[in-house]
Amino acid sequence: MAQPWKVIDTMDTDEGLLDLRQRGERDFLITIDGRVLMNSSANMSEIVLAELACAPLQGKKKPRVLVGGLGMAFTLKAALDNLPADAQVVVAELNPIMITWCQGPIRHLTAGAVDDPRVTVVIADVAEVIRTAARQGKEERFDAIILDLYEGPYEGDQGRGKYLYGKKALETSSSALTADGVFAVWSEDPDQAFEKRLQAARFSVERQRPGRGGRRHVVYIARKKG
Repeated sequence: MAQPWKVIDTMDTDEGLLDLRQRGERDFLITIDGRVLMNSSANMSEIVLAELACAPLQGKKKPRVLVGGLGMAFTLKAALDNLPADAQVVVAELNPIMITWCQGPIRHLTAGAVDDPRVTVVIADVAEVIRTAARQGKEERFDAIILDLYEGPYEGDQGRGKYLYGKKALETSSSALTADGVFAVWSEDPDQAFEKRLQAARFSVERQRPGRGGRRHVVYIARKKG
């Protein structure tokens, strides 16, 4: 018989109650308003997302990477594992309690990736961080932008996702990237309209569905064209 989930910490947010739950020694769950955000035992697509985005940067001098969403830090850990020692990684996270969790009860899941000296966590909307980089240009641009956010783009979305995945947002992300930069996005399901917008913003697009069987999420790797 499976053990019950135990709530070990909570935080009120604009979207509802954010919970960290635990079952056994290594099984953790984060929910918001009762909806599952992430599970410590199901993270392959997040890891592949970061690996594909950062692998081309291993030989680059002082690459700068932006990660949108800290979560359980699996995406961050995979990025760090594929970046050189002089890399700079900025993580934009809206909820400061995520940092507390990643430094505390779930730190062991990623060997304390959030405390890596290459990492700077800012409490900010990742869209604003992207806009700032696009405005300032030069040294503020990123070699890779990785968006690992709840739901991601999806067909017919004209709401909250538009400011990250809409036409103007993609043009801004392109401006925030270096000449050969990578824009990597996690999505629950394929979104052909999003793919067309990426192409219109002068990105080449690769779509993958990591894993075998069951629910397989989508990883988009878009490379900026010169």
